[in-house]
Amino acid sequence: MTALGAHADEFRALPRDLAPLCELVQGVLIHRDIAPWLYGLTLTEAQRDDGHLRPMAQMLSRIHALDARPLTDARDVGHRLPSVCRHFSLMLCSILRAQGVPARPRCGFGAYFTRGKFEDHWVCEYWNAAEKRWILVDAQLDAIQRKALNINFDPTDTPRNKFIIAGDAWQMCRRGGADPSLFGLTHIHESGLWFIAGNVLRDLASLNKMEMLPWDVWGAMDMNDAALTDEKKALLDRVAALTLAGDDAFAEMRAAYESDDRLRVPPVVFNALRNAAENVAS
Repeated sequence: MTALGAHADEFRALPRDLAPLCELVQGVLIHRDIAPWLYGLTLTEAQRDDGHLRPMAQMLSRIHALDARPLTDARDVGHRLPSVCRHFSLMLCSILRAQGVPARPRCGFGAYFTRGKFEDHWVCEYWNAAEKRWILVDAQLDAIQRKALNINFDPTDTPRNKFIIAGDAWQMCRRGGADPSLFGLTHIHESGLWFIAGNVLRDLASLNKMEMLPWDVWGAMDMNDAALTDEKKALLDRVAALTLAGDDAFAEMRAAYESDDRLRVPPVVFNALRNAAENVAS
């Protein structure tokens, strides 16, 4: 998903500091659901449809179709690519990887959008060699969103109690430490353990460089809690643990993903928003 194709040279020339990189991403993308609320931008359905783009190369082609200037030139809101949180995270991850920095989008839940709720969200995680730790970065939170949401932390070092990785959310709920009904998407009135389970599988796929859309469905994913059998819960217990186990368990995590058709992203997935099967590569 992060392959750049014809745009590789453009990425290599970008700045290396995180804050300017986040500003760059924010200058070419706009969250399609937040656009009317905070930016006064009403999008057509055709414009919102850009949010279904998966590969970075396709996103870059569309970004330049909307505005041919270099990526370092911030666009007005009407000429930014309508996206969601996953695209902000994927773009920052793509830039960092092109610069030789280990990075991966993480799927989980943000605690800073709706008071008392954990909203479906993605951030980027990168390896800070100097500090010898993985750091979460929310590349979506520009100055407008930070003010509107009263963000009181540095998005380039997002605290792990503010962004809950899906595996952590699963373990919290399975142990009785959190209410699954608080995890989901408030504006579409969907939440529950099944929602968390889907994000656990999306996070596993992302760790295996298959950074899917938040509404892509495949394999062991279900759309309601009743379908979560004891067998599936046990499988997800193991997957959640592997996604949180750290670098020492990377080979085991990769093997689990590659060997199980319930976990691995197939060539065709179900796009739940479009209610249609789609080829991942197209």
